[in-house]
Amino acid sequence: MATFDQPTGLTINFVNAAFVAGTTSTYTTTVTTAFCINGKFGTTLGAQTNTASPTLDAVTGVAFTAITSNNCACLVWGTTLAGVIAVCQGPSVATAAGVTTTVGAFIAAPQFPALPEDFCPMAYQIVRVSPTGSSFTMGSTSWTASGITCTTMKNIATLPDRPQIA
Repeated sequence: MATFDQPTGLTINFVNAAFVAGTTSTYTTTVTTAFCINGKFGTTLGAQTNTASPTLDAVTGVAFTAITSNNCACLVWGTTLAGVIAVCQGPSVATAAGVTTTVGAFIAAPQFPALPEDFCPMAYQIVRVSPTGSSFTMGSTSWTASGITCTTMKNIATLPDRPQIA
């Protein structure tokens, strides 16, 4: 008799929601979300236009930690099973010293954060702050503030093994 291995529940995003930075500190998507968390279909969320970004880290439930000068961190965008957009922030890591408003090169790639069980990753981005840039706080600092460099959001089906820094 053959043995059947029952696959465990998958957490996967089925569509490219096309996350992009909106104006100021907002975000925009152009496609309705479709995803599973641990094998359960989640509540879809329609396209969003310049919607206020989350101000609380989905892991800690408190305000995001500011990313300070000559540092960077990875932000992972996703949704909860209830269809609420959430963001998780990875640890802040040092970059090489930049010059005035120009961010420094990566010394090491920032790491993905721990993710809550009720979370499906859909995109991620890396934020770097120059020596003269004001600290960056997710949900309140403008994406285009002087001295802040945010990579284009990388839309994903599942979280890769490491953030892409190039």
